[in-house]
Formats: sequence, C-alpha cells, structure tokens
Amino acid sequence: MTITPTPAPRIAVIGAGPGGLTCARVLQVHGVAATVYDRASGPDDRNQGGTLDLHPDDGQAALKEAGLLEEFFRLARPEGQEMRQFDAATGNLRFHHEPAEGQLSAPEIDRGQLRDLLLDALTPGTVRWGHALQSVEGPADGPRRLHFANGTVVEADLVIGADGAWSKVRRVHSSAIPRHIGVNYLEAWFHDVDDRHPEIAEIVGLGSAMAADGDRCLFAQRNSGGHIRVYIIQAGPADWLARAGLTEQDTDRIRTLLLDRYRDWSPGLRRLLTDNDGLYLDRPLYALPVPHTWESDPTVTLLGDAAHLMPPLGVGVNLAMLDACELALAVAGHDTVADAIRAYEKTMLPRSTEMQSALDGAAAGLLSDEPFDPSHLDAD
Repeated sequence: MTITPTPAPRIAVIGAGPGGLTCARVLQVHGVAATVYDRASGPDDRNQGGTLDLHPDDGQAALKEAGLLEEFFRLARPEGQEMRQFDAATGNLRFHHEPAEGQLSAPEIDRGQLRDLLLDALTPGTVRWGHALQSVEGPADGPRRLHFANGTVVEADLVIGADGAWSKVRRVHSSAIPRHIGVNYLEAWFHDVDDRHPEIAEIVGLGSAMAADGDRCLFAQRNSGGHIRVYIIQAGPADWLARAGLTEQDTDRIRTLLLDRYRDWSPGLRRLLTDNDGLYLDRPLYALPVPHTWESDPTVTLLGDAAHLMPPLGVGVNLAMLDACELALAVAGHDTVADAIRAYEKTMLPRSTEMQSALDGAAAGLLSDEPFDPSHLDAD
C-alpha cells in the first residue's frame, strides 16, 4: 500500500518584529518552513526604537531555543541594567542601582540589534518586504487567503498574527480595538552624547534614569553607539498635541510648552526636555481590553501585541518572544496545525490575561514620585 505523506503546512507569519522573527527562527530550527510578510519596504525602512531588556524566563529562553543566546550576550550591555532615580525639584539622586559583576538577569540590547540578530539567522528569502496585509479570507478550516496592498494573494494553512497593536489578523478572532490609556510618551533623541551632551550623559549614566513629580515623568535610556532616548511622559488625551495647536514639526513651540509644564523641575533635568537633537515623536499609549480572549480557530492565531497589547512596562517584547517560541514548538510537536494552536493558546491566553490584569492602569504609576522600589529589579 502506498502512503501519501501529509504535505507540510504553509505557514505565513505577519509582521517582522521580534515576535514574528523569533517564531520563524524557532520553526526553522525544527525543520519547519515559514514565510514572514512585513509592510516595511526593507529592513532599514524605519528606526526600530530604543533599548529593551530580555529576561531569563521569556526573552532569553526564546533566544536559547532559537540557538542565538550566546550571540545575544555578545551584543547585549549588562551595564545597561544600571538604574537612577532623581528628585524632580532638586535634581538630587534618590536611588541608584548598579548591576553586580556578571549580572545577566536583564541586560539591555537595542531593538535594532535584536531585530538584525534574528533576521540574519533566518534562511535567506524568509522575509517578504513590502507586503502590507489588507485582509484574511477563506474558511476557518483553511486554506486562508491573505490579500496584500501590493496586489499579492497568498494561501496559507496557518496564519500567525505578529502584526502588533493595530493587527489586521486580529480581526479574524475579535472586534477588539486598542483603547488609549490616558498616558502619552513624547520621545526625544540625543546623539554622540559623551561629546555633545556630557551633562545629560552624566545624568543618565550607562543605563536608565528617571524622575517624576506625580503628574509628569522623564525616563531616559542609554542606547548603544553614544545615543540616549528620553521619554517625556504625561497624562492627557491621545490628541493632546493637536489640542495645543501643535504638530511634531513644531519643535521650538513644543519646547516652550514643555518648559512651562516642567517649570518647577530642576534646571539639570529640564535639559532632557530641551537639548535634544531633532524632532519630538508623539507616542500615545494604547492597550487592548482586559481580558482579550477568543474561541480557538484551526488556522489563525496571534502572538505579542496583536494578542495582548499592554502598557510599555518592560514585558511586551519578552512576552512576544515567549509566545513566538511556544507557538513554534507547538507547531513542530503536533500532528496538525489545529492541535498546535489549541495547545499554544491553552497556555498563552491565561498567561496574557493574568499579565494584562496586573498591568491594567499601571502606566499611571510611571508618573508617581514615590521612591523607586528595588524589588522591581530582577535578581540574577
């Protein structure tokens, strides 16, 4: 009797962020092919963002499964675990954590470096750039048809939505729309800081520095290559800038507004508001409703922000990479895609609901002027 082998599933990962790339890499490590589709025109289409820390139980665990943990440690900055807290009014140091020698609980890495690490590990041609997803169609039991803005139509037996906060894949599962959480970031960049901005380099040190007064916060992060990013954090509506009659192009007028709002802060800290190189970037914060769950679908699932968008409090990328790793292992270890999705979501959905509930409303805590709690720092 001739046995016809079951064809390998056609897997489409939507989104070439850390989650999508981690999923594709772990699948390939286990001999499972996948194609990643991303709306960007190429890997250098836009700035990838600031720095992040990867934790042993999620981000680092995923990189270990991907065979990239040693390379991550060669790129990461253990010194970036340094943390400083200043008094907003006086500029005096209130709290200072310096990582112990060899501490690797949460080393920092630039998002761009992490993305390149994952990209370079994939089989050439895995990522298809310039593919902005418009819709997912087809029956629940497959195959699904993916329609892209460039006119391409692709069939897939498994569609993985790793396409972030405003996921198009999410629409298959739910009508949930991210809601503004009443807090906004305004991002400012500083370049060649040790030579051009030595006072700011001294404030921030090798890791992160923050100050808050109960209504406003400044959070600064050292990036690699002599760069620092500062997040100016304020409560308010998502369109606060427009309500002030401003756009991101109005750099000088934004500075004037910020100096007024932070007028009671120390002169040294106010330099984090005004000495930046270039424009300010407006980043309202959004989150998905809690809980965000769905009935399992045999051909479509979600990971990362597409599944459980939360405030940016240090867990987003770590959870996305853990989701990605667990989903890839489930696909590699089950006979059918439907079984793999059920097994993955059985763990992922309760975990994300628990984390969403814990962080719901927590972004407002960024504005608190309470002394920093050292227990928030991971122990190695």
